[in-house]
Amino acid sequence: MKAAILYKSGSTPKCGDIDLKLNTEQEGKLINVKASAVKNLDKSRVSGKHYASYKEFPTVVGTDGVGELEDGTRVYGFGLTGMLAEQALIGDNYTPIPHSLDYVTAAALPNAVLGSAMPLLIRAKLVAGQTVLFNGATGVTGQVAVQIAKHYGAKNIIVTGRNERLLEELKSYGATHIINLKDTDENIKTQINSIHQQTPIDIVIDYLWGKPISLIIETLKGDSMAFVSHTTKIVTAGDMAGKEISLPSAILRSSAIEILGSGFGSLSPEELIVFNKVILPEMFLLASNNKLHIQTESYPIEDIEEVWNKQLPSGTRLVITI
Repeated sequence: MKAAILYKSGSTPKCGDIDLKLNTEQEGKLINVKASAVKNLDKSRVSGKHYASYKEFPTVVGTDGVGELEDGTRVYGFGLTGMLAEQALIGDNYTPIPHSLDYVTAAALPNAVLGSAMPLLIRAKLVAGQTVLFNGATGVTGQVAVQIAKHYGAKNIIVTGRNERLLEELKSYGATHIINLKDTDENIKTQINSIHQQTPIDIVIDYLWGKPISLIIETLKGDSMAFVSHTTKIVTAGDMAGKEISLPSAILRSSAIEILGSGFGSLSPEELIVFNKVILPEMFLLASNNKLHIQTESYPIEDIEEVWNKQLPSGTRLVITI
């Protein structure tokens, strides 16, 4: 079968022919793959820098994708075998795809929904009417997150980022305040503080960590014994601006800030079932009704070697069609 094959850790996958390798421990469903998104996780595994990097070669790459089961049912699923191939094996926890939703969009959405809906709905437990700040919202996941927050009733949606064009576009998705991270530290803190004084920030979904989240925490901390702190849940879902911060004990003692994480290790098996069976189907339906948007560029699997490291416009997901 045709597939994106990795012959050596750290190299670029190439399109070639390979047999679908199964072993006696693998139990799942055969899927005729139609499309698979290339995400940071996929690139990290291929580079050899991820804890789940490939160990045996040659191997088919790709962690998830969309296609058709043997009975024609259109589904999204995680691969028990590499998903950038004409055929793959997926687990039983798959998600049906509406017939009105194209495969490219269906392949691009799940990872973005996982990184946006889960921190927002499961970890932070968004309630309609709350104020949410998305730190680093101009990426693929951040753009989807803003739309999901709007859909679930967030009253005020604050977004930060460095891409001025995309920050302006986020207004059409529901953002009520935009903050340019190219501004000075003092101006950024002043803007956040001004908003926080008018409509206290209930939730921060952070995709950056590093300096940007430090500025936000510094703004939300208490400054006197008479200070009455508003409870703000900070959920970290990425570290694009830095993997570490300095967090003095006094900041947490002087405020009602709660810091959480969102990722596979923080989500229970039951919550991941909710993702596949409840949240993702709703997002697929919204997308099929043109109420949830994601920017994509798609290329056939024959071009995998050429486009694997292609620089796409900010906020755009690469999807490979098979």
